[in-house]
Order: sequence, then structure tokens, then C-alpha cells
Amino acid sequence: MAKAPLWVGCGAGFSGDRIDAAIPVVRTLCRRDGPRALIFETLAERTLALAQIARRADPAKGYEPLLDLFLPPILGACLENRIAIISNFGQANPLGAARRIAELARQAGLRQPRIAIVHGDDLIAHQNSAAVLAQAGLPRAGQLLCANAYLGAEPIADALFNGADIVVTGRVADPSLTVGPAMAHFGWDTADWDRLGRATMAGHLLECGSQVTGGYFADPGYKDVPDLAHVGFPIARIDADGTCEIGKAEHTGGVVDRRTVTEQLLYEVHDPASYLTPDVVADISEASIAQTGPDTVALAGVRGHARPATLKVNAYYEGGWLAEAEISYGGPRAEARARLAADVVRSRMGTGTPLRVDLLGVLSIFADDRGKLLATRPDSGARDVRLRLAASFATREEAEALAREVNALYCCGPAGGGGVRTAIRPRMETRSGYIDRDQVQASYEIYQ
Repeated sequence: MAKAPLWVGCGAGFSGDRIDAAIPVVRTLCRRDGPRALIFETLAERTLALAQIARRADPAKGYEPLLDLFLPPILGACLENRIAIISNFGQANPLGAARRIAELARQAGLRQPRIAIVHGDDLIAHQNSAAVLAQAGLPRAGQLLCANAYLGAEPIADALFNGADIVVTGRVADPSLTVGPAMAHFGWDTADWDRLGRATMAGHLLECGSQVTGGYFADPGYKDVPDLAHVGFPIARIDADGTCEIGKAEHTGGVVDRRTVTEQLLYEVHDPASYLTPDVVADISEASIAQTGPDTVALAGVRGHARPATLKVNAYYEGGWLAEAEISYGGPRAEARARLAADVVRSRMGTGTPLRVDLLGVLSIFADDRGKLLATRPDSGARDVRLRLAASFATREEAEALAREVNALYCCGPAGGGGVRTAIRPRMETRSGYIDRDQVQASYEIYQ
């Protein structure tokens, strides 16, 4: 007998996404027959290092900070309707996240969910961490914050197959959040490359939330999107062969069409014939995208090839301090005064401090970190300019000097500056490498 399709919805595309986005997704999933799953993708590349810093400050923290806002509105409906929840909101502390989810269920008077915690991505906790990191070309120095390998879908699939209601992970590849429930439901072999490749691209379409339903697509007058304020989040129907149809939550804004799906399909893909993940190398070079109805698009023609022999590793190191300071100038010759202010601060800080200078609204996105591009651009005569100065420093004390210099512009000139705002925060440096996949033993355990 053919397996029923799997429905997978997305409730968040990054840490900090809208906290109410999952509600209409779950309502829609509750009206679908067959197995259903809800993913929350909340772990961008730097998020894990920030979570590690949070855990250092409080050992009970280090998981998704919006967990208490994401889950309560939908947890009861998911448990009652057997909608599995899969998310990397464990971040640097999956056990802490599992503990908090269990507590949220108790507080709401719900049945206790069966929560699986995926292990194996944290390489600092590896029994041979120094050797493993050395293989990846990553020093295990004192300033190392964290080092995590990108895991695949297998432990997620195993946990769901064995009855988990919720799966909490740390670092896994984003599409694996979707591939896991597909493997568990359809019983695919771990070397069924074509099916895994198709499910991977379904996960890729889902992973960024509303990017595929018109959010990041919107450009007024050129690419108009209806009711963007209430943009719906995506839902995929995945069939037994791995092919998928993408739609969105019912009674929501946004749009799903060939254009939105094409943009998201190509997002962060460097080689369409070789999209590397821990599960498979997906190949979309012959993919086809077809509009199948209002706000539904089918993806077909995806192939898969044998998965890589290595896993990617991201490591984060303490990188000193970043100081930022802003001040506004308005009226006649505002840009000239902002440029003079930048020259004053540069002179006061000395030539040894590479200073980024942005004139917000004039030259900022396409400026450069050493402030050289600004010198080649003539004064545009702008009358409303926000000057931003930024630089990195080895110590916080050095960073504070920049904040003081910009604050001093109030009275030390040039004329008419106001609205100073400063911020100082620790910096992180990112390094990446690869390790043999047999160096990582991914597994799961049920939270007790």
C-alpha cells in the first residue's frame, strides 16, 4: 500500500522570527489528513556562538531565547493532533531546551511530550576534541567559543520513528529538519539518493519561512505581494518519491508562485548540480517548477548523489570588541559636516585604527571597512545624514575611546550634531573546516 503524503509546515525561519507565524500553519495542518510535522529553523551561523555566550553567563540558558513565545500558542494543538515538532532551538543547550519544553507542557496542563535530544554536533565535548579539530584545521585555543559539526537527518528520523513527539537539536543542516520526518514516515534507506535529494530541496524551500511565500521577495511596484503584514508561512506536501508541492497557511497574506519558489530554490546554492548537505548531494540542474493552483507550486526533476565523505565544521573564537557610534546632522551642508566629523574622529583615534565610516542614506551599504570609498565620492549635498563610525579593538577599554570621541562631537564640533548613540559588544571570528564523518557519532536520547 502506498504511503500517505507527509505534510510539513514551517513555524520560524530564523531566531527572532515572528512569534505568531506558526499559529495559522498549525491550524492548516490540523485540517490535513495523514502524518504532519512542524519545523522551527532558528539557528543561523552566528546564532550558536551567541547562544554559547548566553550559556556561559547562565548555564540554564543557551537555547532559543524566544522558545517561551514560539511554543505555547501551538504546543497543545500539536500534541493533541499528533503533529511532530522538529527544531534546532536547542542551539548550545539542547537539554536546557528539552527541560523548558517539558515545563511549558506542565504549566499548560498538557500531557507530557516525548522529547528527543540529538547529540553529536558539539566537537568541544568530543572525547578526542583536539585531534578532531586539528583534522579540520581549527586550533583548539583558549579563545575558542564553540565548534560544531553539521549533522544530518538520521538521528531525527530515528527519534521520530521511535515515537518522539518533539525533536530538539543543536547544529544540524537546515534541510535535515524536513528530511528527518520524511525518512521516518516513508522508511527511506539512507542511500536512497534521489528521494533524499528531493526531500532536501523541499526542506530548503521551507527552511527560511516566509522567504518562499513572498516575504523577502517583495519589492513594491516590481514584485508586489498581497497583505505582506500578515504573510503566511509555508507548508509542503511531500510524496513517497520525495517530490513536493509548496503552499502556505490558509487565510494568510503573501504569495506562492513560480517566482517566489525559484528565488528560494536558488538561495545560497553555489552549484545547482551539487548542493552539499550531510544527507545527500542534491542536484537541481534539471529541476522543474510548475504552478499547480492558487498559492501552490510543485517541484520536480530533482536528483540526488552520494553524500559527502566529510562534515562541515564551524568554529567561533573570541575576536575582541566592536564599537559603534552614530550622530546625526541636518540642514544645509549636513553631509559636509558629517564628513568633517568623521575626519575629526579619525584624527583623534590615530592612523592605527581602521575606521569604518558610513553616511546612512548617502553611502553605507556599499561603503568599506577602512573608509576609503567615501574619500572618492563627492559630496552629494544631502541635508539629512546619519554618520556611523565603527571599529574593532583588542580590549573593551580601547573600544570605549571611540564612543567617547563621538559623544564629544556634541560640543567639540562640527556644528549641529545630535542624537548620539553608542554600542560596544564582543566580536566573534568564524573559521570553517571539514572532518571525516566517521569522527562524529550522532545519536539521540529521550528526555526523562
